[in-house]
Amino acid sequence: MSNEKLRREALIYHAKPQPGKIKIVPTKPYSTQRDLALAYSPGVAEPCLEIAKDKENAYKYTSKGNLVAIISNGTAVLGLGNIGPLASKPVMEGKGLLFKIFADIDGIDIEVDTEDVDKFIETVKMIAPTFGGINLEDIKAPEAFEIERRLKEELDIPVMHDDQHGTAIISAAALLNALEIANKKMDEVRIVISGAGAAAVSCTKLYKAFGAKAENIVMLDSKGVIRKDADNLAESKKEFATDRKIDTLDEAMVNADVFVGLSIANIVTPSMLTSMANDPIVFAMANPDPEIDYNLAVATRKDLIMATGRSDHPNQVNNVLGFPFIFRGALDVRATAINEAMKMAAVKALADLTKQPVPEQVNIAYGETRLTFGREYIIPKPFDQRLIYEVPPAVAKAAMESGVAKAPIEDWNKYREELMLRSGNDNKVVRLLHARARSHAKKIVFAEADHLDVLKAAQIVHEEGIAIPILLGRKDIILELKKELEFDADLDIIDPMSEEFDERHVRYATKYWESRKRSGVTFYSAKIKMRERNYFGAMMVLEGDADGMISGYSRAYPTVVKPILEVIGRATGVKKVATVNIMITERGPLFLADTSINIEPNAEELADIAKMTAKVASTFGFDPVLAMLSYANFGSSTHPNARKVREAVGILHETAPDLVVDGEIQMDFALNRELHESKFPFSKLAGRKVNTLIFPNLESANITYKLLKELNSAESIGPIIVGLRKAVHIMQLGASVDEIVNMAAVAVIDAQEREKRKKAKETK
Repeated sequence: MSNEKLRREALIYHAKPQPGKIKIVPTKPYSTQRDLALAYSPGVAEPCLEIAKDKENAYKYTSKGNLVAIISNGTAVLGLGNIGPLASKPVMEGKGLLFKIFADIDGIDIEVDTEDVDKFIETVKMIAPTFGGINLEDIKAPEAFEIERRLKEELDIPVMHDDQHGTAIISAAALLNALEIANKKMDEVRIVISGAGAAAVSCTKLYKAFGAKAENIVMLDSKGVIRKDADNLAESKKEFATDRKIDTLDEAMVNADVFVGLSIANIVTPSMLTSMANDPIVFAMANPDPEIDYNLAVATRKDLIMATGRSDHPNQVNNVLGFPFIFRGALDVRATAINEAMKMAAVKALADLTKQPVPEQVNIAYGETRLTFGREYIIPKPFDQRLIYEVPPAVAKAAMESGVAKAPIEDWNKYREELMLRSGNDNKVVRLLHARARSHAKKIVFAEADHLDVLKAAQIVHEEGIAIPILLGRKDIILELKKELEFDADLDIIDPMSEEFDERHVRYATKYWESRKRSGVTFYSAKIKMRERNYFGAMMVLEGDADGMISGYSRAYPTVVKPILEVIGRATGVKKVATVNIMITERGPLFLADTSINIEPNAEELADIAKMTAKVASTFGFDPVLAMLSYANFGSSTHPNARKVREAVGILHETAPDLVVDGEIQMDFALNRELHESKFPFSKLAGRKVNTLIFPNLESANITYKLLKELNSAESIGPIIVGLRKAVHIMQLGASVDEIVNMAAVAVIDAQEREKRKKAKETK
């Protein structure tokens, strides 16, 4: 993607459909006069009086306990420098978004228009009663040190400058694990720190807290090695000055065990790497370009353990692994501070989590067969759903043990369950979907590429590395639209209608005719079919000229599914093809089936649909928990419609005994765990979180998923076709650009899975 195009898309993203990235929504009912009377006057007086009696009641009656202020003066923004408070607002809003999606914390950005330390501190102190915590962001050093120190001393809520401590915490966890792999000790290793800003200082202090020796540390600023004999040495740098008579990075790197880069790109050379000790540890964290290119570094030293700040290489040091979960734990015990004990607890929790078996969902997201603790996995991945229930408890316990917790946790199992239910747990399906597709992109046919939204989606898919698009449609229109979109990638464009009937057309027509000649298809009609994009695209996939296909944007579902079924056909052993929609809801993803094909399946067909849907859930890394839905509960009706579902459950219990499935059951009992467990404790679903819903007929499934989509703004991925021989999927008529992109990713993952299964068979 060109810089100009990235600029334009970023601006559109922030401006449309409404400006900004965050908004405030009510958490209480407000539809009646009674609601409004309780929310404001006169009812609001009661909690006000309770807080006046005891200010701790603010945590009971207001949002204070889950509210963090993200405060900056814009003096050190990303790689942009001192751009001022208002220009920093998009970054602060972005931080609020991350707080919400990873840890369900409400972050409010506040931009303070002053570079005066005293004024800044006074401003924060005056607004602090509103919040449960203060996240300082993008404030330049050395002012940042004094601001954080004084606010921590003068406020009774958690305060943390994430630029300093976030990187320090994540990199310290990575360093502990890297040292273990290299069989080295913290108190013995020689460490080079490139950079002397807020993050570098905080990292170095934390490494020292874990045992690093001051005499083994060399820190460099823009002028070179910071030495004790330097003139006019800044106070903030004196602690890290060395006695060694060296001046350059080249000299500092000789026999060093660890390099930590928080500076600028490409300052480390291969010769510097070769001068380091055995099993060198290199954390090149300058963004977007590290101090040495990853591929160059690993090619130079085979014994290297390396981390960067980038997501496209192993071992990403990403602050999102830390700050949401640290504040989550601090808020949940009403901590009065984020102290050293809490930061060290977060480090240990992250380091320990890396050594635990990795959930399949994480392996799937990163396209790995199995992530295991080692040189290329020394820190958890940002998509690891365990972070939300591993790091906050460790932080909360440290707060309690160090005496800064006002509301100690007593039931840790209950607390972990509460954390699992927060939005940071498993509401990341789309990000996982795209990440996995990118791990091994496949050739996907876009059968309606002469429509603007479809071509936009193909452009995103190409630029994000999700798939390799093949564009079908009117070539002149596609070229015109590509020009309009500034989509200059050199991709295959095929116009089955107007292009010369070449060897490929003949080959496809012959293959199609041979498979359908006893179904009334002549060779002449087969050749005509190959002029139609859905027949032609499906034949590309069948013949291996493409890995998958998506269609359906401009035509009704039945007209698109017919050629797909004729050309591709059902997989071996499959009696009925079906569809699954993944609905991204507040309670997590829900897998719904069958949403588009089978109008009135019988009991055997329902059981087959359930098995195929369970496989879809597993493919996306979720343990399927299936509810077979009906208007009745466990035999409460003898009507044939209810009996059909009951028979399907019986078939599943007999043929798939390991599958967690039960019914027939009503929707509310399926989704409400407490209601279900209290009324039907005998059920296989009792005490479990249902994530897969099998509907008794097409009507109920289709209506439900579209109702969820429109009324609750639930994002929909699908319909995902299951039971075909190849990776072909049909989107809904008029799908949005995002939905088309998601369907392309689904097609890629489907193709990946088929390739994996094929290889597994070949190796047997």
